[in-house]
Amino acid sequence: MKLRSLLLSFSFACLLGAQPPTERPFKIIKLDPALDEIISPDAKLETLGEHFGLTEGPVWVQHGDDGYLLFSDNAGNEIYKWSPRAPLSVFLQKSGYTGNDVMNAGAQTVSGGGVAILLIGSNGLTLDAQGRLIITAMTDRAVVRLEKDGARTLLADRYQGKRFNGPNDIVGKSDGAIYFTDTVWGMRGAEKSPDRELPYSGFFLIKDGKVTLLGGDKDSPGDGPNGIALSPDEKRLYVTAGLSKTVRYEVLPDDTVANPVKFLDAGIDGIKVDQKGNVYSTVRGSEIWITSPEGKHLGTLQIPQIATEPRPRIVATNLAFGDADSKTLYITACTHLFRIRLKVAGVRPGPQR
Repeated sequence: MKLRSLLLSFSFACLLGAQPPTERPFKIIKLDPALDEIISPDAKLETLGEHFGLTEGPVWVQHGDDGYLLFSDNAGNEIYKWSPRAPLSVFLQKSGYTGNDVMNAGAQTVSGGGVAILLIGSNGLTLDAQGRLIITAMTDRAVVRLEKDGARTLLADRYQGKRFNGPNDIVGKSDGAIYFTDTVWGMRGAEKSPDRELPYSGFFLIKDGKVTLLGGDKDSPGDGPNGIALSPDEKRLYVTAGLSKTVRYEVLPDDTVANPVKFLDAGIDGIKVDQKGNVYSTVRGSEIWITSPEGKHLGTLQIPQIATEPRPRIVATNLAFGDADSKTLYITACTHLFRIRLKVAGVRPGPQR
């Protein structure tokens, strides 16, 4: 597979391209009247933070009427905690790589301004039914659970004896099953790394301590999985496949999947779903598409671009629904963190009230 194709299908869409951004404001583009039931046409995008290394994997943690957002900074190898009632803080250090040999760990690429970036931290985050944080520790090439006392429990780091390449995005099911995607970005040299053991990128199921391969790009190079999400009733699983498409699968009673159908002619990165089944996809780097459960593109949130130096890379990588009512959409966008209010509540992992 060509490196260019890998870059385009990789979750860090913010690293693509090196052209100076054109100044562009945030904009809501309505393609169907049904969008008005999801978001107000005058909804405002709020900047919560900037100057991060590379943000990813947001998840909202609710405690009674209070809560906070956790999100990865992959370049910083940290998970940050953002709260409306407290300053930004580091929640977890060495979130994706717990070793010490940073000279040989993690894939390396460049930002939009040509600055070298080491992809070394955690990526996707989710919560299990007990409220414990599940982390794709990309450069440790593992999926781990953070216990209440701060200890880390290894959930999986191999399939059929071979190490994962770099776990990326993740979603949990209410029965304890975990779905995650695996990319080549946990290794120095990415797909050319001599440490690579799995010759493909796949998406997997962890259930009862067993790891099952569900699909991937073994027979379709360039369609490596990345973003992953469940429908509100947990009967469908959405998985991005490179640039070209997002595929919807039927979830079977044993939590494996079947009957894949193309849901959307776009892929790339993070996906989340609201409680009405609408799908929110980070597409083309600087857009969030809102699509009906039937696959109709209802509208687009056009992420702003700022033409300043040093150049920020403001490109949506992933999403999370948060706040007590689950009606705030949080957006990680490489150097930035945003939020915007919606009219519809989203699906949120963790304990349900």
